[in-house]
Amino acid sequence: MQVIRLEALSDNYIFLLHDRQQNIAAVVDPAEAQPVLKKLAELKAELVAIFNTHHHNDHVGGNKLLIEQFPQLIVYGGAEDRGRIPGQQVFLQEGDRVQFADRIAEVIFVPGHTRAHIVYYFPPEKSGETGELFCGDTLFSGGCGRLFEGTPTQMVDSLTKIRSLPDNTRVWCAHEYTLKNLKFALSLDGDNTDLQKYFEQVQVHRNRGEATIPSLLGVEKRTNPFLRWDNPSLQLAVNRNDAVQTFARIREMRNNF
Repeated sequence: MQVIRLEALSDNYIFLLHDRQQNIAAVVDPAEAQPVLKKLAELKAELVAIFNTHHHNDHVGGNKLLIEQFPQLIVYGGAEDRGRIPGQQVFLQEGDRVQFADRIAEVIFVPGHTRAHIVYYFPPEKSGETGELFCGDTLFSGGCGRLFEGTPTQMVDSLTKIRSLPDNTRVWCAHEYTLKNLKFALSLDGDNTDLQKYFEQVQVHRNRGEATIPSLLGVEKRTNPFLRWDNPSLQLAVNRNDAVQTFARIREMRNNF
C-alpha cells in the first residue's frame, strides 16, 4: 500500500492509498475533490473507498463530487457522525476493522476534537516496517486538535490510546501545523534536547518548502507536549500536578499562542 500525500486548501493534507497490483485507491479525508481526481487520473486508478475521520468540511468537502465520479465507492466514518458525513454508508465503532486491498486497519474511537472522531491504524505487515496512523485532527506533529465538542478528559483518554501504539508508526495528520506547534512546545519544554533537535529539522524542511508529515510516533512521544501531560517538568511549567489539568492548561495556552 503506497501512501500519497496531496495538498489541499491552505494547509490541509489528503492521503491517497494506492494498491499498485489491483490499481485501486482509497482516500482519507478528502478536503476537496480536484487534487484526488487529478492524481487518480495520473495513476489511472479506480477509487473504491473514502475513509473519513470526522465530519468537518475540510475533511469531507470532496465527498460529494468523488461519489459522483465513482458511484460504487464506499464511504466510511464514525458511528457517532451519522447524518454529518456526506454519503456515509458504513458507521464504525471502536474495535471495528476496515480493509483496503490486502491491508486491514483497526478503528480507534478518539472523541475530543469532535464527539465522533475516529482514527485508522494499519499495523505493519512485517517486523521492522512502519505502521500507518491516519489521525485526522486528533494528533498533530507537535500538537493536537482543539476541543470543539469534547472534554479534556476525553482527549487525554483518546491520546492515551494513540500513545500506546508502537513508536515505529508513521503519523499522517491532516494539517501542516508543525513549525508553530514546536515553537509553542519550546516555550514550555525548552530544555528538551529531542524537541530542540526536531525543531531544527522541521525548520530546514519548511525553509525548503517541504512537508513535515508524516512524523514518527516515537518522535511525538518524546517531543509533543500533548502526549507528555504526565511529565514532571511540563507539569511544573504549567503549575499543575494532575494529568487532565495539565493537558487542559497546555491546550488553553496553545489556543492563545
